Amino acid sequence: MSEQGGTRIDKYLWAVRLFKTRSLAAEACKKGKVMIDGQPVKSSRMVKIGDVISIKEPPIVKQHKVIDISGKRMGAKLTPGFIEEITPEEDKEFLRLTQMANKLNRPRGMGRPTKRERRDLDQLFDNADDS
Repeated sequence: MSEQGGTRIDKYLWAVRLFKTRSLAAEACKKGKVMIDGQPVKSSRMVKIGDVISIKEPPIVKQHKVIDISGKRMGAKLTPGFIEEITPEEDKEFLRLTQMANKLNRPRGMGRPTKRERRDLDQLFDNADDS
């Protein structure tokens, strides 16, 4: 399945399911969010086996290593044979904590709380009264 000449990075990122559409992958390249070896790349850059692709997803930078090349979109179960995520574990944990904190910080004026949020608030205040 390997393509000898390589494939464009926007097409590759779409094929291994890191972006939902090829145009989103190309736009990320254009905005400088995709890097190879620390250098921002254009969407026409050819990907080679062994390249380390970095994608800025604030607040962290995710890193992926190219194992094999494909220009065709594949099923999610096949992607581990083509790309490996090498993002440090502490960065992944930081991302999880940041996402959790963002869920707890509900901006004022966002409307009424959902039923689930209401239950959580009631439980929080019931526990505070027991103290």
